[in-house]
This record gives sequence, C-alpha cells and structure tokens, in this order.
Amino acid sequence: MTKPSAIAESEGDTNRTDRRAAWQAGSLDATTRRLLARDSDAFLHQSVSTPCLNAIVRAEGIWIEDAAGRRYMDFHGNNVHHVGYGHPRLKRAVAEQMDALPFAPRRYACEPAVALAEKLGAITPGNLGKVLFTTGGSDAVEVAVKVARAATGRHKTLSFWDAFHGAGTGSAAMSGEMLFRSGPAGPMVAGALHVAPFGGYRCPYGTDGAEASGRACARMIDYVLARDPDVAALVAEPTRAVPYIPPPGFWAEVRRICDRHGVLLIFDEIPTGLGKTGRMFSCEHDGVVPDILVIGKGLGGGILPIAAVIADPRLDVGGDWAFGHYTHEKNPVTTRAALETIRIIEEEDLVANAARVGVLALDRLAAMKERCPAIGDIRGRGCLIGIELVRDRDTREPDGDLAEAVLYRALDAGLSFKTTMGNVLTLTPPLTVTPAEMATALDIVETAIGGAEGARRT
Repeated sequence: MTKPSAIAESEGDTNRTDRRAAWQAGSLDATTRRLLARDSDAFLHQSVSTPCLNAIVRAEGIWIEDAAGRRYMDFHGNNVHHVGYGHPRLKRAVAEQMDALPFAPRRYACEPAVALAEKLGAITPGNLGKVLFTTGGSDAVEVAVKVARAATGRHKTLSFWDAFHGAGTGSAAMSGEMLFRSGPAGPMVAGALHVAPFGGYRCPYGTDGAEASGRACARMIDYVLARDPDVAALVAEPTRAVPYIPPPGFWAEVRRICDRHGVLLIFDEIPTGLGKTGRMFSCEHDGVVPDILVIGKGLGGGILPIAAVIADPRLDVGGDWAFGHYTHEKNPVTTRAALETIRIIEEEDLVANAARVGVLALDRLAAMKERCPAIGDIRGRGCLIGIELVRDRDTREPDGDLAEAVLYRALDAGLSFKTTMGNVLTLTPPLTVTPAEMATALDIVETAIGGAEGARRT
C-alpha cells in the first residue's frame, strides 16, 4: 500500500513529534504522566489534541498552573480567555443566573438571551442586528451559510485555503486545512470552493508584497464568482488567524466584488472578535461591514461555550425553516455569561488595552528581528501576533524544527503559546495582558530562540 503523503501544517502544533515526547519525558512528573495515560486511554485520539501535552489544575487571569505547581503565562488559550481566566465578575454573574433561572426550554424567551441579542446588535458594525446563538463556532458558521442559502437561493460557498472555520462536516468543507478535511474526514459537503489566500510574506500568487498579494487574491475571487453563479457566500476571516493582516483596501474591493456578483460576505470573527485585534471586531480596521458576522470562543468568557450569528435584518427570510434550533440556543446561563463578558470588555477598556500592548509588542519585535536572523517576518494586530522563523531570510525557507524547539524552551521558562503553519510562533494573550507581561513573554521568546539556535549549532 502506498504511504499517504504528510498532511500540510496548519493552525495548530501537532502532538506526536519526537520533541514533544522528549519534553514530556524530561518535564512531567509521575502523577501527571498517570493522568495523561488515563486521558489517552479514555479519549479517541486525534492530531493536535489527544494525547495531551500536559495537565493543568488551575487557571486564573493570564496564568495556567500544571499538576506539579508550575505556572505558565497562557498566550494561547484557544482564544477564549479575552477577559482572563475566572474573572470574578463573570463567575458571580454565572452563579447568580444559575440560582435565578438555570435553563429555558427552547420555545420560551428569557431576559438574558434577549439582552445579549440586543447588545450584539448594538456593538456590531453597520446594520447587523438579527441574531441566532449556537453552542460553538463550527455550528455558527454552518447556520450562517444556511441563512445565506435561504436569502440568495444559491448553495455554494467560496473560502480560502489555510483558513479554519470549524470541524463539523459543513464547516470543515469550507475550511482550508487538510488536517480537518482529508483522509477519513471525506467526502466533504459538496459545493465548497476555495481560492488561495492573501499573504504578503508568503504569497501563494507569487507576488512580492502584501498589496500585490491582495490585488491578486481579489482578482481570483472575482474570476471565480464571475464563472460560478451558484455561490451564495464568501466565508472568510477578516484577519487571518495565522496571522496575516489584510493589505489596505483589500476587503473594500472584495466587498464590491461580492456585491457585483450578488454574493453575501460572511466574516468569521470567531478567534478575532470582541477585541482581539485592538478593535471590537477585526473588520472595523478595514471599514467593511459583512452581511453576516460570526463570533464565538471568547464570547463565553473562557467559562461557557456559546457562539453567535449576527445578520443584516434583510436576511431574515427563513421563518419557515429551522437553521439551528439548538437545545441550548437561548440558555440563560450561557447568554448571561456572554453579556457579562462584553460588559467587562467595555467597562475595563480592554479593547484599547489590546491595541496599546499590541503596538508595544510589534515595536519590540521589530528590534528583536534585527538581533535574530532566524526571524523572517513579524506581523499582527493587538493581541494577535505572529513571529515567522526561517532558515534563511533570503530564501524564506520555513524553519519548523526551530519553531518547535522554541515552543518547548518557552514552556520550560513559563510561557505557553502555539505554532501555526509549522514555523510561526503565534501569541494570543488575553486582552488583560499588561505591558510588563508582554515584555516578559517576548524576553522568553527571544531567549528561547537564541538557546535553540545555539543548541543546534553545537
């Protein structure tokens, strides 16, 4: 039998490498190993998940603590810990709601769900204001596409390779990561079309800069939509979570292209919404309003799972159908948690804090790049930061081996983050991160890069 080719690197770091096994052997105590063995025995195995990296017993603020008592600044957090772990206000709100009304059957309205829907309509850009809730981002993306199909009478979608929109059968089809859509995951839902994304440092179209890459990508979107009249929606991350920042004018041009072809624009802000990039929603950097906005992850405050679809009212055309109708769609506890999370973000001015700390981080990284030849590119906004490691700046050959070595050296120094695309150190701290904490994290990264390079030379 022919051995299948390796799956292309994607948004997460995989969990079965020799270096991970070596780190676990040298860094984990017997108690932790026993718990990980139980975890491995109990759960179905899948890449980037089970078997797990470590075991934690506490999460508070920016910190997670493992079973051996070691603390790590969590600059990963699956992008759920916008307000930090275990925010006291959020815990009180959840407890109060459980005492007052712990559940509402789907056919009944409740105050927290209505208040959250109204709040989302108030804070989202443009005329967005009609809402549906789900328990996770994958489901929310699929609900958004159902709405687009109902509104347009079309059935296909267009999205980017390398994007991640969820692990469900439909959302994985729209995603561009082979880890979630190849092998036993197939066949995918029909009608999910893809184009290569924009990307200034590594442009799939062969251009030499971000703006040229954006123009090439927009032309390809126009080309596809002009030839396929069955596309209902373009589904995209306004800021790529790899991360890649869209060049100026890109989304405005794509908005015009979609309008010209009668295609709806769905922005997946599941990882970037609610302030991650230094604006409440990432698309606000570009002044472009989608037809449907999808959020999740941080919406539940790092405690409860909830996601939302916020649509233009003109798309409220599916009253005879059930797009979601989830058991916990209007759960008073999850919606109260989300409402309190938004209030915390607003009242503690966390979006502005993310913007300020992000500027400091990028300034520091620019200086670090001058000192570290292994850093090929730095990019980001707010609390979404990428550091791309290369073997040679001229050839831009990715250095995934160095990135993995840095990951584990940083863990030993008390910093947790993830790698994306194999060689990009991706830092996504909570919006509560202070300048001092960011500086400490970047000190750890720089020391880890230097140490890993030195070890390789010897």
